[in-house]
Amino acid sequence: MPTAKKAAVRQANLSRDRKGAVAAIPRPSRTPYFVAAAAVAIVLFAIYAPALHGPFLFDDNTLPFALPDFHAPLITWLRGARPVLMLTYWMNNQISGSDTFSYHLFNLFIHCLAGALMFLILRRLLEWAAIDSARRNLLAGFGAAVFWLHPMQTEAVAYIAGRSDGLSVMLFLAAFAFFLYRRHAAVSWGEVCVLFLLFGASLLSKEQAIVLPALLLLTDYWWNPGFSFSGIRRNWKLYAPLAAGAVAGVIIFLPLLRHGGNAGFGLKDFTWYQYFFTQCRALFVYPALFLLPAGQSADWNFSISRSILDHGAIAGLLALIALAVLAWRYREKYRLASFGFFAYLLLMAPTSSVIPIKDAVAERRLYFSMLGLLLIAIDVISRWKLTRTTLAVACSAVALALAGATYVRAEVWSSDLALWQNTVRTTPDNWRAHFHLASALYDAGRCDLAVEEYEASTHIQPPDYDLLVDWGLAYDCLNQPEAALAKLRQAAGLEQTAHVYSQIGMVYGKQKQYPQALEALATAEKLDPNFATTYVYKGLVHLGLNQPEAAIQDYQRAIALDPTYKPALSGLAQAEAQIRAQARK
Repeated sequence: MPTAKKAAVRQANLSRDRKGAVAAIPRPSRTPYFVAAAAVAIVLFAIYAPALHGPFLFDDNTLPFALPDFHAPLITWLRGARPVLMLTYWMNNQISGSDTFSYHLFNLFIHCLAGALMFLILRRLLEWAAIDSARRNLLAGFGAAVFWLHPMQTEAVAYIAGRSDGLSVMLFLAAFAFFLYRRHAAVSWGEVCVLFLLFGASLLSKEQAIVLPALLLLTDYWWNPGFSFSGIRRNWKLYAPLAAGAVAGVIIFLPLLRHGGNAGFGLKDFTWYQYFFTQCRALFVYPALFLLPAGQSADWNFSISRSILDHGAIAGLLALIALAVLAWRYREKYRLASFGFFAYLLLMAPTSSVIPIKDAVAERRLYFSMLGLLLIAIDVISRWKLTRTTLAVACSAVALALAGATYVRAEVWSSDLALWQNTVRTTPDNWRAHFHLASALYDAGRCDLAVEEYEASTHIQPPDYDLLVDWGLAYDCLNQPEAALAKLRQAAGLEQTAHVYSQIGMVYGKQKQYPQALEALATAEKLDPNFATTYVYKGLVHLGLNQPEAAIQDYQRAIALDPTYKPALSGLAQAEAQIRAQARK
């Protein structure tokens, strides 16, 4: 019997107890993992604590859960392109209604899971890159810590609408980790089903997950000996149905991209090639913020390159080409970093290539592509000639600094006012930031400062309908009816709507100029007879004219249009009380 085999037999015999049963082989304790998970959760909770009770912000207010008195069956929530995402919002709505704490807590839980998956992915890729085992867990842990603690991730956690990125990326990373840790090199049909399930859930949370098949192809090619296509051929069970799905996806989604709105080839602000020129520059913004997260903004006012020469777009394009050539040329020497570079470009492609999106730069996009930048950074760090202890101390110091910066950034997202004050400071030439800051000041009762911000926004861009209406209401708040009416009539000159004429009627009514008020409200009713606010203001005017019977008819009309409209319900009660008071006299 060979010596090795004899040794194995002896070891097996030693493991048997006196009764002949095989002794239980002690398993590694899971306690350290639970302790680490609990520590991560506590740290992240503390870091994001300032934002956990923050209000609905920015685009949050356009989603169903932020709409006043919104009640709809689950099927209504699930209609649309992102039913998995909307299902999570529905769950939060059932738990806490308009209280934002559960929404933020759910975002934080998703972020915790995404970071844990990032650790597994980095550890496997470090293993394939032949990084020694003594440093492998340390570097993977550092990468996960950066993912968890980086202030660029704040928007995907503190911003409720940012959950689309967090949830989609978490499911995307789950699919990628499952692919990396599959039992055999060739995927089985069962594994294909699991991958498709995770891929579909990610895609139905946000469309950016469409690049998962390309990442799997890149991985199968890159991490085979000699950069061969054998892995791709071996996994035909996976790639054949993915190819068919890709064709179907193009057929289904391409027509949608031709429409207008905030994204798609129908966008009127710029063309697809102008967006591409712009992204040649924007793709360098994210790595810069990854290395030094200073000057963050909730609403980047990134200039558009109308031509290849505009704003240095050609320099960005040439730099990207040069980096791609270098990454390919030195792919064997710097395998991890080169893979990370191409993965970064691939993961940025859905939002930062040729499909126009109104916002050329948005910080939450790095949540999806940070994997690529982490791989580049880890490749560089792994080559430093440092002891394991020194490396651990250095990594801990970086993580601590990032945690402090994220806490500060979470405070920015803690209120509407703090968010837009910060955005105006970082992008002072952003008219939309001034507009939102003015609205936040108005909501806070600082109407004098709100008027100043509305004025400031007009120095950057001519005012539109919405700004003029809000500007007029700010003047009304300051009891300056003439200035308020001037802005409201200017808005009516841009768009004749029931809303603006109802506001004009409201201002006249407050000044007891009842004929002018009724004239404006009649115009509003003519423009849109189903606008409930018009009848509420008519009711107020009729109460002012001591005509409670007419007021009751107005309020009943408003309630018929919206049975939950509180101003109409309270106005009706007031009108009825006025009639009872008259009867007692």
